[in-house]
Amino acid sequence: METPTHVGMTSKLMAFWASRGMVVIAGLAVVGIVVHLVLRYGMISEAASYQMPLWFVLVVGGMPLLYGLLKKVAKFEFGSDLLAGISIVTAVLLEEYLAGALVVLMLSGGEAIESYAVRSASSVLRALAQRMPSLGHRRQDGQVVDVSLSDVVIGDTLVIFPHDICPVDGNVIEGNGVMDESFLTGEPFTMSKTPGSDVISGAINGESALTIRVTRPAADSRYAKIMQVMRAAEQNRPRMRRLGDTLGAYYTPLAVLIALVAWYISGDASRFLAVLVVATPCPLLIAIPVAIIGAISLCARRGIIVKNPVVLETIATCRTAIFDKTGTLTYGRPRLTDQVMATNFDAKDVLGLVASLERYSKHPLAHAIKVSGEAAGLPLQEVTEISEPPGQGLRGTVGGHSVRITSRGALAKVPVAGVDQIPAHAGGLECFVVIDERYAAVYRFRDEPRVEGVSFIKHLHPRHGFNRLMIVSGDRESEVRYLAERIGISEVYAEKTPEEKVTIVRAETLKARTLYVGDGINDAPALMSATVGIAIGQNSDITTESAGVVIMDSSLEKVDEFMHISERMRRIVLQSAVGGMALSVIGMGLASGGLLSPVAGAVCQEIIDVLAIFNALRAAMRPKELSDFGPATSAVPSPASRP
Repeated sequence: METPTHVGMTSKLMAFWASRGMVVIAGLAVVGIVVHLVLRYGMISEAASYQMPLWFVLVVGGMPLLYGLLKKVAKFEFGSDLLAGISIVTAVLLEEYLAGALVVLMLSGGEAIESYAVRSASSVLRALAQRMPSLGHRRQDGQVVDVSLSDVVIGDTLVIFPHDICPVDGNVIEGNGVMDESFLTGEPFTMSKTPGSDVISGAINGESALTIRVTRPAADSRYAKIMQVMRAAEQNRPRMRRLGDTLGAYYTPLAVLIALVAWYISGDASRFLAVLVVATPCPLLIAIPVAIIGAISLCARRGIIVKNPVVLETIATCRTAIFDKTGTLTYGRPRLTDQVMATNFDAKDVLGLVASLERYSKHPLAHAIKVSGEAAGLPLQEVTEISEPPGQGLRGTVGGHSVRITSRGALAKVPVAGVDQIPAHAGGLECFVVIDERYAAVYRFRDEPRVEGVSFIKHLHPRHGFNRLMIVSGDRESEVRYLAERIGISEVYAEKTPEEKVTIVRAETLKARTLYVGDGINDAPALMSATVGIAIGQNSDITTESAGVVIMDSSLEKVDEFMHISERMRRIVLQSAVGGMALSVIGMGLASGGLLSPVAGAVCQEIIDVLAIFNALRAAMRPKELSDFGPATSAVPSPASRP
């Protein structure tokens, strides 16, 4: 009877073999072949002695490979590796042990190279779990005590220290500050927190300590839900058939058929073996991995990290492109776009007063106002009596004037003259300016679209064959639609949670292969659920773990470069694989007619292999052009054209 310890050890060994087995086999093959050559040509003349390392490779390395291939045959999966398995058996029957060991090396080496580049699902979940604190700072009996998150219950009072990650969902009861929620919500700004404000787990606290009352336990928090969605996304990740397997599905039965026919017609078993030797699919087993690794190398030199090699083969087949908004199609920086002035107030005078006051604020919109003031060349005035009462905005005395900067809701609660001039909400972010207790202006803000956004979006259909373009964002609908109109995307899904994003991406992936481009933890499950996931920038380790590709420079032009590198690699792969197979078919015809012996066939196959590999090496070379969507056309209006 197996004990739990035995079961645990067995599962660990199986997991190790699944992730490292091909690496071990490839290493054994290299060592065995080297030892064989040293013994054969330098030390020992007896065949049985110098063949022993090859027998070891074929038994220890070849048997697991053949077992795996037999399982594929049982599932009616016939790829290029099946022909390699037949070649191994044939080599043993021919006593061509070196050839068999080389095939073992080719088969295991190709898979080992891929396993090195491909990220496992556990690493993503591990990164998610490690990001969250395991303890909470609970206030009880006048002291702050560290407790396990599993012991935190609804109603507990927790203290969030400066720069801490919030461990649970709750409401602020003491303190004023800001939190960075952008990775979780998709909103591009840090959010101000005052008593009564909601906080979500996973948000990063600013420079001020906050005291919160827990509204959900850690197991039901926002962050925990994202982890649950991540696990589900990994389990439902699209499984793509590799290009080599697709080609091998046609090539393998053709090669076996030619070999059988040659044997049947001639009655000579050596012709069957000769055909299989010529047919060994090295252009598929070696040339394709060489081209893929070359393309990965070229991408790395361009600031593009390919974490899953499969995406290089599949992105060219994607027909639906789905984009997040913040940090993907925009820069994630608010910009003052509109100043709606009340009667008898001058725009420059008001902006000068507001910019002077905002230089003392950490509000996410303060920077945009200060930048606008600097651009207008307005001098900063002396500020006195600064205060920021919770929920009432920023107030102070500037140049002898009482100035208040607040929200629409807070403004409605205080007696202010001129409120009849306040315009209706136009969407997006806004703040209100009150000067000497009189409504003076409303400032409106927008996130900046990327300069290259319009030209990039316009070229996706004619150049890369995308039939549908979508924005799926957690931002407010007015903000998302405003951006969509500017860059030319008509299909919009706004105010979506990570769970809702995954549902949308899965539904679209069932219709056609999808490309998802985003950044932030809130995009991580969607990146995993799409056919190809591309993470923009380095904002989140979670995102980069979830994506098949990471664009380090945070640029849409780099996304286009990756698509071009992929398309070029596919062309080179097809040239090497199809060209190599075509030459092999010619060689098989000669072998089946008795014009090539097994040894001569092996020589011909080596020549074909060299040609295919040399052609595959071109994938690592940079072409003259890597992007073709033309000069960047700014989607941001000039100051004179702003509404």
